[in-house]
Amino acid sequence: MNTADMLIHVHPELDAQNRANLANWVVECDGVNCAEFDVHHTHPHALIVKYDPDAIRGMQILDRVRKVDPVATRVGL
Repeated sequence: MNTADMLIHVHPELDAQNRANLANWVVECDGVNCAEFDVHHTHPHALIVKYDPDAIRGMQILDRVRKVDPVATRVGL
């Protein structure tokens, strides 16, 4: 299995409960191993996603996040 990381920036005003719900929803996708926000650091609006690029494309994950935050953007690592 291949593993890739992706960082998605969501709107900073998305509250903690909505961020937790979003991370849980993203991790439900086939091929996503982990989705969590960087809550203990200076960027609580940064969603870190680890996924298998053979099972799911990064844009599919970003499209899912954009259903909650239409202006979410993918940040290069």
